[in-house]
Amino acid sequence: MSATASTPPEGAIDAPLEIHAQISDRKRWLAMGTILVAQFMNLIDVTIVNVALPSMQKGLGATESQIEWIVAGYILVVALMLLPMGRYGDIVGRKRLFLLGVTGFTLASAWCGFAGSADAMIVSRLFQGAAGGVMMPQVMAIAQELFEPKKRAGAFALFGLTAGLASVTGPILGGSLVTADLFGLGWRPIFLINLPIGIFCLIAGARLLPDMPGNKALRNDWIGILFVAAAMIALVFPLVEGRSFDWPLWCFVMMAASVPLFVGFFFWEMRQERLNRPQLLPISLLRAWNFSVGASLTMVYFSALPAMFLVLALFLQAGFGFDALHSGLTTVPFPLGVLLGSIASSRLGARWLKERIVTGLVLMFCGIFWLRLEVISVGDVVDHWALLPPLLIAGIGLALSIAPLFQTILAGVPVRDAGAGSGALQAIQQAGGALGIAIVSQIFFSSVSTGMQSGLGRHSAFQAAMTDALIYNLCAYAFVAVGALLLRRPAYSEGQDPNAPVLIE
Repeated sequence: MSATASTPPEGAIDAPLEIHAQISDRKRWLAMGTILVAQFMNLIDVTIVNVALPSMQKGLGATESQIEWIVAGYILVVALMLLPMGRYGDIVGRKRLFLLGVTGFTLASAWCGFAGSADAMIVSRLFQGAAGGVMMPQVMAIAQELFEPKKRAGAFALFGLTAGLASVTGPILGGSLVTADLFGLGWRPIFLINLPIGIFCLIAGARLLPDMPGNKALRNDWIGILFVAAAMIALVFPLVEGRSFDWPLWCFVMMAASVPLFVGFFFWEMRQERLNRPQLLPISLLRAWNFSVGASLTMVYFSALPAMFLVLALFLQAGFGFDALHSGLTTVPFPLGVLLGSIASSRLGARWLKERIVTGLVLMFCGIFWLRLEVISVGDVVDHWALLPPLLIAGIGLALSIAPLFQTILAGVPVRDAGAGSGALQAIQQAGGALGIAIVSQIFFSSVSTGMQSGLGRHSAFQAAMTDALIYNLCAYAFVAVGALLLRRPAYSEGQDPNAPVLIE
């Protein structure tokens, strides 16, 4: 599940009016449709992979840590690419970078589909994540340039609709493709289906998108990028690989080294600000209370969900013999809950933001707590109908909390930094997902291994592992609910758009 804040990317807040005048309304909406299809292709790739993981693990002979890297590696690379590629699009031109990202994503999807080993799959997923990280920041920026400010609200509503459709379609489509075993290809069509979609987006984008020249005077903060990349790799790599190496000393040294790297990044950004040079993450954002607190909450919030659906797919398929389609259909109540909650949340606008955040998190906590109770009560058979209510409630809770959380965080960001703030939140969201997968997978696989070694049957071992893994989700949502109380209420002046970011005095 991915969230996109409805805040303009940096450099796109004042889109030149010449772009609006270049194309007709018909061509403008066709161009919008093209970038929405590209966004759909990227978003669906996250959910479609989860239901195929057990088949992929068996077909490639992958280890547990390799399965983690197939998911976490993709998310981690996307997180590292979002901010610098957003700025790079401003420099070289958004259309050019969008087409480059689509091309790379399509080629990497083909590589994934034909990967002959687990290692080849991991490398191809890293390239796919890099291409996605190039493409994603351009989508929102292009939409900003296609429409005049007064027409953007209707266009941007389509991003939320696309995300909702992707979250519902992914598990069903992925399960259907794996179960159908088209041409004896097993799980491979979940990646190969991106080829015709990518080719369409490439041709349509080249023909329909107007020229969007970049600004050569802008610069990227490459040293800052290196600091963040090194820090994240130092933290995530040992968490994924530690158990397979029996936690040697170097794992703890690497994790400890991530702390001075993050601190070094902070001081580097302070130096960049002092010298009036480009910053990957403007220090002014960290001085905004809601952003500094909210960024931490966002990382924890989004660390729980991708990890839960990864281990849930393994629990259902590897533990209890569900086929991929049955597994995908079992998880559908969650995205349906997201759609229902989104409808309710959209009607509330900017009212009762903190109350909605806490209410949504309480619902998520209750839903996951109920899910855990159902897992505890499982015997030799999982009743998928018993999982419907808790997943539906948790999905509604996500939708009720996510929009007001992003609104509250960005409300404390100065308008000049709105794009950087939105991009940073999306990068933090992805980084949290990679970190959560590393942590929760360790809990899950360690518990399965311990259970099997102690003589528990397969069902009991996976049941205990799922029960243990869900504790992380409960702790994460409780932490964010309490932390949300520290956020300040946005202050809007009379007549001001409450969805626009403002500085809280």
